[in-house]
Amino acid sequence: MDLAWIITIFLIGFVGSYVSGMLGIGGSIIKYPMLLYIPPLLGFAAFSAHEVSGISAVQVFFASIAGVWAYRKGGYLNKSLIIYMGGAILVGSFVGSYGSKFLSEEGVNIVYGVLALIAAVMMFIPKKQIDDKPLDEVTFNKPLAAILAFIVGIGSGIVGAAGGFLLVPIMLVVLGIPTRMTIATSLAITFISSIGGTIGKLMTGQVDYYPALIMIVASLIAAPLGAKAGKKLNTKVLQAILAVLILATAIKIWMDIL
Repeated sequence: MDLAWIITIFLIGFVGSYVSGMLGIGGSIIKYPMLLYIPPLLGFAAFSAHEVSGISAVQVFFASIAGVWAYRKGGYLNKSLIIYMGGAILVGSFVGSYGSKFLSEEGVNIVYGVLALIAAVMMFIPKKQIDDKPLDEVTFNKPLAAILAFIVGIGSGIVGAAGGFLLVPIMLVVLGIPTRMTIATSLAITFISSIGGTIGKLMTGQVDYYPALIMIVASLIAAPLGAKAGKKLNTKVLQAILAVLILATAIKIWMDIL
């Protein structure tokens, strides 16, 4: 466990958590492939897919709560959305994370690849004038929101990703939630989701505590900084960054699977 290894893990956590705070995702869309590929590329021991998903689950818990804290003012948090989608995703993520121990390494990667592909396609669907709505007049289909959140929870629980990268396109495209409200609210829902995911991973012994601790420290520093940057960026720019990130990750994962 030398200094270079510690710095590498810290920087992976920092970059992922900065993007997490800025775009309203848990950050696993970036951290999962980074943890999987960067350490062996630099000559360190590789993490298994199960270890990566365990570390990601714990780290997302801290990154999302730090991001929510940064967004707590300004009316961006939609409490009704948090209750409906948060409750459903919590149950789904626990089911998925507990069930992931029955999947092979390749099975975990395939689930991740499928989720990333769906999210990438959704991000490129044209969005109606969602950002013209006043935040206090936002409405949504509650049963649909709960069902979709439950499905996202199962898939994201399997890969330890908390599902933020899938929640954002669902909230933007399917539910028609304004971009900044989507970013802030999805961080809160991602935090709730990560509770179920973290408990499931800890119960099944899939968490490597030392790198997880380094990532937690990085996330507590980086997520609020990302949230601060996200408030200043144009909403179209935020959507474009997220779309490119998700697409790049989907391509990389599927290249390795195939």
